[in-house]
Amino acid sequence: MTDMHINGIAGQLTTPQAGTRSSAADAAKGFGNFLKGAVSEVNQLHHEADQAVEALTAGRSQDVHNTMIALQKADVSFQLLMQIRNKVVSAYETVMRMQI
Repeated sequence: MTDMHINGIAGQLTTPQAGTRSSAADAAKGFGNFLKGAVSEVNQLHHEADQAVEALTAGRSQDVHNTMIALQKADVSFQLLMQIRNKVVSAYETVMRMQI
């Protein structure tokens, strides 16, 4: 199994320059790529946990400890992804309520 690394979002996103439309588009693409990567990593952790459980139940593995660790890593990463989603939706709703 692979170790999950938590990288800061600051290193993955570019800061938009004031008044430039292309920089804002680049930042949006960077954030979109960050989200795609996060979803992909969570999906990979869930697949690894499923494989570990399947191997344990089929008798191909006796390693309950690592199976439980894989399950917890998948669960924690999914909960983190859901919290990020909730914050993004909340920010979107706040922006949409702003009066111009």
